[in-house]
Amino acid sequence: MVKVEDAIVAKLESHGHRFEILVDPDATDRIKTGVIDIDKDLALDQVFKDSRKGEKAGEETLKEVFGTTDISQVAIEIVKRGEIHLTTEQRREMLEKKRKQIVEMIAREAINPQMNAPHPPARILQAMEESKVHIDPFKSASDQLQTVLKAIKPLIPIRMERIKIAVKLVGDAYGRVYGELARSGYIVKEEWDHSGAWIGMLEIPAGMRGDILDLISRKGKEGAEVRLLK
Repeated sequence: MVKVEDAIVAKLESHGHRFEILVDPDATDRIKTGVIDIDKDLALDQVFKDSRKGEKAGEETLKEVFGTTDISQVAIEIVKRGEIHLTTEQRREMLEKKRKQIVEMIAREAINPQMNAPHPPARILQAMEESKVHIDPFKSASDQLQTVLKAIKPLIPIRMERIKIAVKLVGDAYGRVYGELARSGYIVKEEWDHSGAWIGMLEIPAGMRGDILDLISRKGKEGAEVRLLK
């Protein structure tokens, strides 16, 4: 459960009533999709008329406005339809965290086409700052990716690109490598050949090519083969 001091206030005014909940700032994107974990996402499993004064909203009022007293359903509606109130420090921290997520995503999924290699995260962040691109602390990093890429393209050569590689794992190499490849989510096709070797095709962000190849080589050793597919 998020601590009260780390929570933010989500407020909704409707039917002449005000409703407030204390919510984890990192959970707001997910809650807007209708997914909530009361025990983790709310500082207190309570709907307030005024959270600062500790005044709780009555069950009859909740029933009138939301048609239910279920805290999960009410909280989702408040976050979806209401306003999010941040302190200056909370907004700064959320913006920094969101910038970092976007930088990591670009470094992982994009390349410098002139060098055919990923841009260093520091260079991506510098380009974002120079472009003065607006970052929304409440939108997911993936939803803002294209906006950021459009803003920084005039400043650095950059291209989103995915590549395909074929991987062959023989003997013990399969046990050492397969689990991590499967968890990566990049395996698009796999089979066993007549010799008992595992063969898989992976589609990966171009920026992760070095990391994936290093993983396969380091853990698979002599039992691993990799080939770049066109």
